[in-house]
Amino acid sequence: MVTAILREHPELALFLCLALGFLIGRIKIGTFKIGVVLGTLFAGVLIGQLVIEIPDIVKTIFFDFFLFSTGYKVGPQFFQGFKKNAFPQLLLTLVICLACLLVAYSVSVFLGYDVGTAAGLLAGAFSESTVIGTASDAISHLNLDDAEKSRLINNIPVAYSVTYLVGAASFVFFLTAIAPKLLGIDLVKESDKLAESISGESEQEYGPGMKSAYQRWIIRAYRITNEKWIGISISEFERLISNKNIVIQRVRHRNQLLDPKPDTIIHKDDVMVIMAQHGIILESLFSIGPEVLDEELLNFPLAHLDVTITNKAIEGMTVKSLRKSSFYHGLMLNKITRENHEIPLESKTVLNRGDILNLSGRPAKLEEAAKEIGYLDRLSPETDIIFVGLGIVLGGLLGLLSVTLFGVSVTLTTSGGALVMGLIFGWLHSRTPVFGRIPEPALWIFDNVGLATFIGLVGLAAGPSFISGLKETGFGILLAGVAVALIPHIIGLYFGRYILKINPIILLGAQTGAGTSTIGLKAVQDASGSKFPVLGYTIPYALANILLTAFGPILVGMMS
Repeated sequence: MVTAILREHPELALFLCLALGFLIGRIKIGTFKIGVVLGTLFAGVLIGQLVIEIPDIVKTIFFDFFLFSTGYKVGPQFFQGFKKNAFPQLLLTLVICLACLLVAYSVSVFLGYDVGTAAGLLAGAFSESTVIGTASDAISHLNLDDAEKSRLINNIPVAYSVTYLVGAASFVFFLTAIAPKLLGIDLVKESDKLAESISGESEQEYGPGMKSAYQRWIIRAYRITNEKWIGISISEFERLISNKNIVIQRVRHRNQLLDPKPDTIIHKDDVMVIMAQHGIILESLFSIGPEVLDEELLNFPLAHLDVTITNKAIEGMTVKSLRKSSFYHGLMLNKITRENHEIPLESKTVLNRGDILNLSGRPAKLEEAAKEIGYLDRLSPETDIIFVGLGIVLGGLLGLLSVTLFGVSVTLTTSGGALVMGLIFGWLHSRTPVFGRIPEPALWIFDNVGLATFIGLVGLAAGPSFISGLKETGFGILLAGVAVALIPHIIGLYFGRYILKINPIILLGAQTGAGTSTIGLKAVQDASGSKFPVLGYTIPYALANILLTAFGPILVGMMS
């Protein structure tokens, strides 16, 4: 009865696949989490034993959503990567990805794998699910009968599921346990050295749900009794405190609450609300008068908002330089986010266009500063669907163009075109955020649900032949997965350290990016006790997504 219902209403089978897949994805084996992609693939294969048929167009639609959102997210960093100072990371990524393609091809030829298994090997060992889609599309255009095409396409998820597991596990183990020994370094000590070279002090990392009790900025109220500070202006007061970054937020003068201006004069017994870094409060303000508790005075609105850097004048500026800017006065910088990852907040950290600054300050002051920095995110829940729809349409038209490689007609496909236009549109949005906004929750749906639906449908289609395909590939697929996952990164490790001279912590972060492995990045950060590996992750991750997606059809051409 259940089988009949699911066959008659395949949309129910799809949603069951998603629910079960996300549930399986929560399972942990030691420190390794199954994840949504593998979870929905397993769920699809399981439900696919019932032979559920869903039109291929559904798979294409969700895959297009996923690829467009992927391009949208990494677009700013992808184009940032073409700048001169990012060349080592670009070259490292190119070497690792090319090595991945060549090793996957060589291993597949040596073991006698068909083109579908080879594509699944490439996709799984390097955790690049997009290869499943682009390689499947390329196989569908081969000059073969429909039954053979179906067999080859169904072999892709078989190889992917096995090599994803062994590839991810061996890659994480290599980066955290083997690579440091090959380089002769201690990850924690090396990350401390990098932190000291950037900020002059070591970095301390805390576990999930925890943060330092130390507060960089605090707000206090003081009654002015010292004659030295009486009769001068607010701006003069701030200047005389050793030019420190302090801000007078409010003043109580004769029981009147005032929002002070630079030329406001300080009188005896005025109570001032001072916002400053903790050290300045202790070192410089103890002599101005006693601290007082004035709840009414201290109760004022303080905005906490995100500002995206779009101003060319801010791009390339360090955090230290930003803090010295006139428009920054009165603000607190809480964190910097790049490519959905928080990066170290240090004085020498260089800001890129598209970085998101989380700032605190008076609402009016934040508005003024946002005009100088870029775009103030007002947290609108609306998605610019015109932007999304137009991007996918233009990408699809671009994907219809084709070239001939190895005697095979290779195209970007409509999905590959969606990825390219996602890159361009994401970059355009980072420069002009007034249009093309996709809020984080909507982006999560496009990205995670789009990919999970696509993978689930792949599993449903492959389900009936999955077990026989797994028996056919045999035990050798495990070793093949380890080889494709590790050999390119061993090459990249030595090339990056001894030829390109990349800092080892940044290098390991770059390798996780080139391997499109967020799991790997988290493992390296945990092992080093530092956020610094993310500085090497973003640009390689952006480029590797493009290269590996394109390598799917290229590998099909090489194997055909």
